[in-house]
Amino acid sequence: MIKVEENASLKSYNTFGIDVNTKYLCRITTEKQLINLLQSPLFKQEKHYILGGGSNVLFTGDFDGLVIKDEIKGIETVREDDNHITVKVGAGENWHQFVMHAVASGWGGIENLSLIPGTVGAAPMQNIGAYGVEVKNLIENVDAVELSTGVFKTFSNEQCGFGYRESVFKKELAKKYFISSVTLRLSKKNHLLNTTYGAIQETLKEMNVTQPTLQTISNAVINIRKSKLPDPIVIGNAGSFFKNPTVPLKQYEELQNSNPTAPGYPVDNQNVKIPAGWLIEQCGWKGKRINNVGVHPKQALVLVNYGEGNGAEILNLSEKIKASVMEKFQIQLTPEVNIL
Repeated sequence: MIKVEENASLKSYNTFGIDVNTKYLCRITTEKQLINLLQSPLFKQEKHYILGGGSNVLFTGDFDGLVIKDEIKGIETVREDDNHITVKVGAGENWHQFVMHAVASGWGGIENLSLIPGTVGAAPMQNIGAYGVEVKNLIENVDAVELSTGVFKTFSNEQCGFGYRESVFKKELAKKYFISSVTLRLSKKNHLLNTTYGAIQETLKEMNVTQPTLQTISNAVINIRKSKLPDPIVIGNAGSFFKNPTVPLKQYEELQNSNPTAPGYPVDNQNVKIPAGWLIEQCGWKGKRINNVGVHPKQALVLVNYGEGNGAEILNLSEKIKASVMEKFQIQLTPEVNIL
């Protein structure tokens, strides 16, 4: 029997802390429950939205339909040898808690992705990344259920169509599949430690670490993220609100002519990625507050809800930021957050 809640609050299920309700809410803990739900009149009659950790969504009002909460748990060893371990992880597992489990177990590869909010199921959708690591390089396959048919499918890494903060699940297959588990291949020894990106080396030095380990790199990343990003439990936010835009090399060179300190990271020979936070800060938004919402004073890429803000206020703020960046730099910002 599937339990369905009516007129359920979503305030505790989104990290912005937006106080909205959904007409129906169903928590899914097994694939069998999901199949039963997909066969029910409720699913066929109502529009739906699949919710993981709620860390990448902005609700601009009540949801007039069915919210399906992905709570499938479990960590299972698929295969293992002296050098690597392949694990199948339930999509409803908390991502950071899984990273902590991996680090404690001596499994390498995802330590740079510590403290990223959300669930394991959201990781391939977003192709989450931080400090020089992207999850696409560790994912072997993704198990999912087609919502229209209830048919199970395993997507290989290649079939996931990974790109910068995107995948096939955000593009042509958006809203068509329910991710039930993710299989990752991690190292057991001879770990490829990545300490070159961002402030990791500097932070390790401050920690008096001369021989980095999985644990110390994870600790360094956690320290960096805590120093830059607000805790959603304290101040509502969804982390980085915008993607870092990629522009043609020529446009970046023109930008540098007028802004010599403009940061940029080559994507290939023709394109450069520019930090969205830098663009927003140059437009004077960093630390700015408008009534109940604002831009975080330590990280311009993070929009925050100071307690009583609603989704419409945050959306309006984001539109103003986009307009000012376009006016000043002729660069289009794209939200990383799903807006409903």
